Amino acid sequence: MGRVLALLVALTAALRAQGPANVLVVVNDRVPVSKSIGEYYARKRGVPLENVCHIAAPGEQDIPRQSYLRDVAAPIATCLRSRNLVEQVLYIVTTLGVPLRVIGTGDMGGDQAAVDSELTLLYSEIHGAPVHANAGNIPNPFYSQKSSPFAHPKFPIYLVTRLAAYDFEDVRKMIDRAQHPLNRGKVVVDLRNSGDPLGDEWLKNTAIFLPKDRVILDETAKVITNQADVIGYASWGSNDKNRKTRTVKMQWLPGAIMTEFVSTNARTFTRPPANWNISDWGTPQLHFFGSPQTMVADYIEEGVTGTSGHVNEPYLGLNPRPDILFPAYLKGRNLAESYYLSIPGLSWQNVVLGDPLCKLE
Repeated sequence: MGRVLALLVALTAALRAQGPANVLVVVNDRVPVSKSIGEYYARKRGVPLENVCHIAAPGEQDIPRQSYLRDVAAPIATCLRSRNLVEQVLYIVTTLGVPLRVIGTGDMGGDQAAVDSELTLLYSEIHGAPVHANAGNIPNPFYSQKSSPFAHPKFPIYLVTRLAAYDFEDVRKMIDRAQHPLNRGKVVVDLRNSGDPLGDEWLKNTAIFLPKDRVILDETAKVITNQADVIGYASWGSNDKNRKTRTVKMQWLPGAIMTEFVSTNARTFTRPPANWNISDWGTPQLHFFGSPQTMVADYIEEGVTGTSGHVNEPYLGLNPRPDILFPAYLKGRNLAESYYLSIPGLSWQNVVLGDPLCKLE
Protein backbone atom coordinates (compact mmCIF):
# COMPACT_ATOMS: atom_id res chain seq x y z
CA MET A 1 0.00 0.00 0.00
CA GLY A 2 2.81 2.41 0.90
CA ARG A 3 4.58 1.84 -2.42
CA VAL A 4 1.38 2.42 -4.39
CA LEU A 5 0.72 5.65 -2.49
CA ALA A 6 4.26 6.83 -3.16
CA LEU A 7 3.82 6.17 -6.88
CA LEU A 8 0.55 8.11 -6.95
CA VAL A 9 2.14 11.04 -5.13
CA ALA A 10 5.08 11.03 -7.53
CA LEU A 11 2.80 10.89 -10.55
CA THR A 12 0.63 13.73 -9.27
CA ALA A 13 3.67 15.90 -8.51
CA ALA A 14 5.17 15.26 -11.94
CA LEU A 15 1.93 16.10 -13.71
CA ARG A 16 1.57 19.36 -11.82
CA ALA A 17 5.18 20.33 -12.41
CA GLN A 18 4.98 20.19 -16.19
CA GLY A 19 4.24 23.44 -17.95
CA PRO A 20 5.26 25.88 -20.68
CA ALA A 21 8.95 25.73 -19.73
CA ASN A 22 8.92 22.04 -20.71
CA VAL A 23 7.79 22.80 -24.28
CA LEU A 24 9.96 23.57 -27.30
CA VAL A 25 8.04 25.22 -30.17
CA VAL A 26 9.48 24.66 -33.65
CA VAL A 27 8.86 27.35 -36.27
CA ASN A 28 9.82 27.08 -39.94
CA ASP A 29 10.87 30.60 -40.92
CA ARG A 30 10.40 29.80 -44.60
CA VAL A 31 6.64 29.36 -44.14
CA PRO A 32 4.68 32.40 -42.88
CA VAL A 33 1.82 30.38 -41.35
CA SER A 34 4.32 28.41 -39.27
CA LYS A 35 5.65 31.66 -37.78
CA SER A 36 2.12 32.92 -37.07
CA ILE A 37 1.13 29.71 -35.32
CA GLY A 38 4.33 29.52 -33.29
CA GLU A 39 4.00 33.11 -32.12
CA TYR A 40 0.33 32.70 -31.23
CA TYR A 41 0.81 29.47 -29.31
CA ALA A 42 3.87 30.70 -27.41
CA ARG A 43 2.02 33.85 -26.38
CA LYS A 44 -1.21 32.06 -25.48
CA ARG A 45 0.47 29.28 -23.47
CA GLY A 46 3.23 31.47 -22.00
CA VAL A 47 6.12 29.55 -23.53
CA PRO A 48 9.45 31.29 -22.75
CA LEU A 49 11.09 33.04 -25.70
CA GLU A 50 14.17 30.83 -25.41
CA ASN A 51 11.91 27.80 -25.96
CA VAL A 52 10.98 28.90 -29.48
CA CYS A 53 13.28 27.25 -32.03
CA HIS A 54 13.52 28.73 -35.52
CA ILE A 55 14.57 26.49 -38.40
CA ALA A 56 14.82 27.09 -42.15
CA ALA A 57 13.53 23.86 -43.65
CA PRO A 58 12.04 23.32 -47.09
CA GLY A 59 8.41 24.39 -47.27
CA GLU A 60 7.39 21.08 -48.83
CA GLN A 61 5.23 18.54 -47.03
CA ASP A 62 7.54 15.64 -48.01
CA ILE A 63 11.32 15.73 -47.65
CA PRO A 64 14.15 13.22 -48.19
CA ARG A 65 15.80 11.74 -45.11
CA GLN A 66 18.99 13.73 -45.63
CA SER A 67 16.96 16.94 -45.59
CA TYR A 68 15.20 15.81 -42.41
CA LEU A 69 18.56 15.20 -40.70
CA ARG A 70 20.16 18.43 -41.96
CA ASP A 71 17.26 20.91 -42.01
CA VAL A 72 15.01 19.69 -39.18
CA ALA A 73 16.70 17.39 -36.65
CA ALA A 74 20.11 19.09 -36.56
CA PRO A 75 18.89 22.68 -35.94
CA ILE A 76 16.41 21.51 -33.30
CA ALA A 77 19.20 19.61 -31.53
CA THR A 78 21.31 22.78 -31.67
CA CYS A 79 18.50 24.80 -30.08
CA LEU A 80 18.19 22.29 -27.26
CA ARG A 81 21.93 22.03 -26.60
CA SER A 82 22.83 25.70 -26.91
CA ARG A 83 20.02 26.80 -24.58
CA ASN A 84 20.57 24.02 -22.03
CA LEU A 85 17.09 22.67 -22.68
CA VAL A 86 17.89 19.03 -23.48
CA GLU A 87 16.63 17.71 -20.14
CA GLN A 88 14.09 20.42 -19.33
CA VAL A 89 12.13 20.07 -22.54
CA LEU A 90 9.75 17.13 -22.51
CA TYR A 91 7.49 18.13 -25.39
CA ILE A 92 8.36 19.33 -28.88
CA VAL A 93 5.60 21.16 -30.77
CA THR A 94 5.92 21.41 -34.53
CA THR A 95 3.76 23.78 -36.54
CA LEU A 96 1.96 23.76 -39.88
CA GLY A 97 4.70 24.37 -42.44
CA VAL A 98 7.31 22.21 -40.75
CA PRO A 99 7.78 19.23 -43.13
CA LEU A 100 5.33 16.44 -42.40
CA ARG A 101 6.78 13.25 -43.84
CA VAL A 102 10.19 11.71 -44.54
CA ILE A 103 10.15 10.17 -48.01
CA GLY A 104 10.93 6.47 -48.17
CA THR A 105 9.63 3.00 -48.78
CA GLY A 106 6.41 1.67 -47.30
CA ASP A 107 5.41 -1.63 -45.62
CA MET A 108 6.41 -2.83 -42.16
CA GLY A 109 10.13 -2.77 -42.91
CA GLY A 110 10.11 0.50 -44.83
CA ASP A 111 11.87 3.76 -43.95
CA GLN A 112 9.11 6.27 -44.68
CA ALA A 113 7.97 7.98 -41.48
CA ALA A 114 6.31 11.05 -40.01
CA VAL A 115 8.79 13.81 -39.19
CA ASP A 116 7.25 14.16 -35.73
CA SER A 117 7.67 10.47 -34.96
CA GLU A 118 11.34 10.65 -35.98
CA LEU A 119 11.84 13.65 -33.70
CA THR A 120 10.75 11.65 -30.65
CA LEU A 121 14.13 9.87 -30.82
CA LEU A 122 16.16 13.09 -30.84
CA TYR A 123 16.68 12.97 -27.05
CA SER A 124 18.59 9.70 -27.14
CA GLU A 125 20.53 10.77 -30.23
CA ILE A 126 21.63 13.98 -28.48
CA HIS A 127 22.89 11.76 -25.66
CA GLY A 128 25.12 9.83 -28.02
CA ALA A 129 22.91 7.04 -29.29
CA PRO A 130 23.62 6.35 -32.97
CA VAL A 131 21.03 7.62 -35.40
CA HIS A 132 18.60 4.72 -35.42
CA ALA A 133 18.26 2.23 -38.22
CA ASN A 134 15.62 3.50 -40.59
CA ALA A 135 13.82 0.24 -41.36
CA GLY A 136 10.54 -0.32 -39.55
CA ASN A 137 9.50 1.12 -36.21
CA ILE A 138 11.30 1.47 -32.86
CA PRO A 139 9.46 0.27 -29.73
CA ASN A 140 8.12 3.18 -27.70
CA PRO A 141 9.59 2.97 -24.16
CA PHE A 142 6.66 4.98 -22.76
CA TYR A 143 4.01 2.73 -24.27
CA SER A 144 1.47 1.55 -21.66
CA GLN A 145 3.52 2.88 -18.71
CA LYS A 146 0.29 3.83 -16.99
CA SER A 147 1.64 4.37 -13.47
CA SER A 148 4.83 6.22 -14.44
CA PRO A 149 5.15 9.99 -14.78
CA PHE A 150 6.86 11.00 -17.99
CA ALA A 151 10.33 12.27 -17.18
CA HIS A 152 13.91 12.24 -18.40
CA PRO A 153 16.10 10.26 -18.34
CA LYS A 154 13.79 7.36 -17.47
CA PHE A 155 12.06 7.74 -20.83
CA PRO A 156 14.76 8.80 -23.32
CA ILE A 157 12.42 10.38 -25.87
CA TYR A 158 10.57 13.61 -26.56
CA LEU A 159 6.79 13.64 -26.91
CA VAL A 160 6.11 15.46 -30.17
CA THR A 161 2.79 17.02 -31.14
CA ARG A 162 1.86 19.22 -34.08
CA LEU A 163 -0.23 22.38 -34.33
CA ALA A 164 -1.65 21.96 -37.81
CA ALA A 165 -4.96 22.09 -39.64
CA TYR A 166 -6.23 23.49 -42.94
CA ASP A 167 -5.31 27.08 -42.05
CA PHE A 168 -4.23 29.43 -39.27
CA GLU A 169 -7.78 30.07 -38.06
CA ASP A 170 -8.46 26.38 -37.50
CA VAL A 171 -5.20 26.03 -35.57
CA ARG A 172 -5.91 29.15 -33.54
CA LYS A 173 -9.28 27.78 -32.49
CA MET A 174 -7.70 24.44 -31.59
CA ILE A 175 -5.16 26.23 -29.38
CA ASP A 176 -7.88 28.30 -27.74
CA ARG A 177 -9.98 25.23 -27.00
CA ALA A 178 -7.04 23.67 -25.18
CA GLN A 179 -6.74 26.44 -22.63
CA HIS A 180 -9.60 25.53 -20.27
CA PRO A 181 -11.03 22.09 -21.09
CA LEU A 182 -13.53 20.63 -18.62
CA ASN A 183 -13.64 17.00 -17.56
CA ARG A 184 -17.24 16.28 -18.52
CA GLY A 185 -19.12 14.83 -21.45
CA LYS A 186 -18.94 11.40 -23.02
CA VAL A 187 -16.57 9.30 -25.08
CA VAL A 188 -18.34 8.00 -28.19
CA VAL A 189 -17.08 4.56 -29.23
CA ASP A 190 -18.27 3.23 -32.60
CA LEU A 191 -17.51 -0.40 -33.51
CA ARG A 192 -17.35 -1.71 -37.05
CA ASN A 193 -18.23 -5.38 -36.33
CA SER A 194 -16.75 -6.68 -39.56
CA GLY A 195 -13.47 -8.04 -40.75
CA ASP A 196 -11.02 -7.37 -37.94
CA PRO A 197 -12.00 -8.33 -34.38
CA LEU A 198 -8.82 -6.94 -32.77
CA GLY A 199 -9.71 -3.30 -33.33
CA ASP A 200 -13.26 -3.88 -32.13
CA GLU A 201 -11.87 -5.60 -29.02
CA TRP A 202 -9.85 -2.47 -28.20
CA LEU A 203 -12.92 -0.33 -28.73
CA LYS A 204 -15.01 -2.56 -26.45
CA ASN A 205 -12.27 -2.43 -23.81
CA THR A 206 -12.34 1.36 -24.00
CA ALA A 207 -15.96 1.29 -22.90
CA ILE A 208 -15.17 -1.24 -20.16
CA PHE A 209 -12.27 0.79 -18.74
CA LEU A 210 -14.23 4.06 -18.52
CA PRO A 211 -17.05 4.93 -16.10
CA LYS A 212 -20.36 3.75 -17.54
CA ASP A 213 -21.83 7.24 -17.41
CA ARG A 214 -18.96 8.60 -19.53
CA VAL A 215 -19.40 6.29 -22.55
CA ILE A 216 -21.70 5.88 -25.53
CA LEU A 217 -20.90 2.48 -27.06
CA ASP A 218 -22.47 1.72 -30.43
CA GLU A 219 -22.21 -1.92 -31.54
CA THR A 220 -24.68 -1.69 -34.42
CA ALA A 221 -23.86 -1.45 -38.12
CA LYS A 222 -25.07 2.13 -38.14
CA VAL A 223 -22.48 4.93 -37.97
CA ILE A 224 -23.16 7.04 -34.90
CA THR A 225 -23.31 10.80 -35.53
CA ASN A 226 -24.75 14.04 -34.15
CA GLN A 227 -23.99 13.41 -30.48
CA ALA A 228 -23.90 16.26 -27.94
CA ASP A 229 -21.27 16.96 -25.25
CA VAL A 230 -18.57 14.76 -26.79
CA ILE A 231 -15.17 14.73 -25.03
CA GLY A 232 -13.79 11.74 -26.93
CA TYR A 233 -14.39 9.71 -30.07
CA ALA A 234 -12.98 6.42 -31.36
CA SER A 235 -13.98 4.54 -34.49
CA TRP A 236 -12.82 2.94 -37.72
CA GLY A 237 -13.41 6.18 -39.62
CA SER A 238 -13.66 5.63 -43.36
CA ASN A 239 -12.67 1.98 -42.89
CA ASP A 240 -16.23 1.43 -41.71
CA LYS A 241 -18.04 0.51 -44.95
CA ASN A 242 -21.19 2.20 -43.63
CA ARG A 243 -19.46 5.57 -43.24
CA LYS A 244 -20.46 7.79 -46.16
CA THR A 245 -19.47 11.29 -44.97
CA ARG A 246 -16.24 13.12 -44.18
CA THR A 247 -17.45 14.28 -40.76
CA VAL A 248 -19.63 12.88 -37.99
CA LYS A 249 -21.19 16.20 -36.94
CA MET A 250 -20.53 15.88 -33.21
CA GLN A 251 -20.92 18.71 -30.73
CA TRP A 252 -17.35 18.68 -29.41
CA LEU A 253 -16.53 20.01 -25.96
CA PRO A 254 -13.36 22.09 -25.42
CA GLY A 255 -10.61 19.55 -24.83
CA ALA A 256 -12.24 16.81 -26.92
CA ILE A 257 -9.85 14.28 -28.45
CA MET A 258 -10.33 11.49 -30.97
CA THR A 259 -8.63 8.63 -32.77
CA GLU A 260 -9.61 6.30 -35.58
CA PHE A 261 -8.15 3.22 -37.26
CA VAL A 262 -7.38 4.89 -40.60
CA SER A 263 -4.13 4.56 -42.55
CA THR A 264 -3.74 7.94 -44.28
CA ASN A 265 -5.84 10.45 -42.35
CA ALA A 266 -2.84 12.77 -41.75
CA ARG A 267 -1.51 12.47 -45.31
CA THR A 268 -1.88 16.19 -45.89
CA PHE A 269 -3.20 19.41 -44.36
CA THR A 270 -4.09 20.85 -47.73
CA ARG A 271 -7.79 21.67 -47.84
CA PRO A 272 -9.73 19.46 -50.27
CA PRO A 273 -12.44 20.85 -52.54
CA ALA A 274 -15.70 21.58 -50.72
CA ASN A 275 -17.48 18.83 -52.66
CA TRP A 276 -14.84 16.16 -51.98
CA ASN A 277 -16.01 13.13 -50.02
CA ILE A 278 -14.57 9.84 -48.83
CA SER A 279 -14.86 6.95 -51.26
CA ASP A 280 -12.99 3.66 -51.72
CA TRP A 281 -9.69 2.39 -53.07
CA GLY A 282 -11.37 1.18 -56.28
CA THR A 283 -12.17 4.72 -57.49
CA PRO A 284 -8.79 6.52 -57.70
CA GLN A 285 -10.34 9.36 -59.69
CA LEU A 286 -12.16 10.36 -56.48
CA HIS A 287 -9.11 10.29 -54.22
CA PHE A 288 -7.51 13.33 -52.60
CA PHE A 289 -3.73 13.30 -52.17
CA GLY A 290 -3.70 9.67 -53.23
CA SER A 291 -6.28 8.33 -50.80
CA PRO A 292 -10.07 8.01 -50.37
CA GLN A 293 -9.90 8.10 -46.58
CA THR A 294 -11.01 10.50 -43.86
CA MET A 295 -8.77 13.42 -42.88
CA VAL A 296 -7.98 14.52 -39.33
CA ALA A 297 -8.07 18.17 -40.35
CA ASP A 298 -11.82 17.78 -40.90
CA TYR A 299 -12.24 16.84 -37.23
CA ILE A 300 -10.18 19.86 -36.15
CA GLU A 301 -12.27 22.15 -38.33
CA GLU A 302 -15.40 20.64 -36.79
CA GLY A 303 -14.18 21.31 -33.26
CA VAL A 304 -11.86 18.69 -31.75
CA THR A 305 -8.93 19.87 -29.63
CA GLY A 306 -6.63 16.94 -30.26
CA THR A 307 -6.37 14.00 -32.60
CA SER A 308 -3.99 11.38 -33.93
CA GLY A 309 -3.40 10.42 -37.53
CA HIS A 310 -1.06 8.65 -39.92
CA VAL A 311 0.97 9.87 -42.88
CA ASN A 312 0.97 6.38 -44.37
CA GLU A 313 -0.12 2.80 -43.56
CA PRO A 314 0.78 2.10 -39.90
CA TYR A 315 -0.87 -1.36 -39.73
CA LEU A 316 -3.47 -1.91 -37.05
CA GLY A 317 -1.10 -3.04 -34.32
CA LEU A 318 0.77 0.28 -34.41
CA ASN A 319 -2.32 2.50 -34.22
CA PRO A 320 -2.99 4.33 -30.93
CA ARG A 321 -4.81 2.06 -28.51
CA PRO A 322 -8.08 3.77 -27.54
CA ASP A 323 -8.40 1.58 -24.44
CA ILE A 324 -5.19 3.20 -23.13
CA LEU A 325 -5.67 6.70 -24.55
CA PHE A 326 -9.05 7.65 -23.14
CA PRO A 327 -8.70 6.28 -19.57
CA ALA A 328 -5.37 8.12 -19.26
CA TYR A 329 -6.81 11.39 -20.56
CA LEU A 330 -9.94 11.31 -18.41
CA LYS A 331 -7.83 10.52 -15.32
CA GLY A 332 -5.71 13.65 -15.75
CA ARG A 333 -2.81 12.89 -18.08
CA ASN A 334 -2.13 15.69 -20.54
CA LEU A 335 -2.80 15.31 -24.24
CA ALA A 336 0.74 14.39 -25.26
CA GLU A 337 1.23 11.79 -22.55
CA SER A 338 -2.18 10.23 -23.16
CA TYR A 339 -1.49 9.71 -26.84
CA TYR A 340 2.09 8.47 -26.45
CA LEU A 341 1.07 6.04 -23.71
CA SER A 342 -1.17 4.48 -26.35
CA ILE A 343 1.24 4.39 -29.35
CA PRO A 344 3.39 1.23 -29.50
CA GLY A 345 6.06 2.36 -31.99
CA LEU A 346 8.17 5.38 -32.90
CA SER A 347 10.01 6.35 -36.07
CA TRP A 348 6.76 5.40 -37.72
CA GLN A 349 3.67 6.89 -39.40
CA ASN A 350 1.95 8.43 -36.35
CA VAL A 351 1.21 12.12 -35.89
CA VAL A 352 -0.40 13.65 -32.78
CA LEU A 353 -2.23 16.95 -33.28
CA GLY A 354 -2.81 19.41 -30.45
CA ASP A 355 -1.38 21.35 -27.53
CA PRO A 356 0.67 18.83 -25.51
CA LEU A 357 -0.21 20.56 -22.23
CA CYS A 358 -3.98 20.34 -22.74
CA LYS A 359 -5.36 18.57 -19.66
CA LEU A 360 -8.92 18.10 -18.44
CA GLU A 361 -9.71 20.17 -15.36
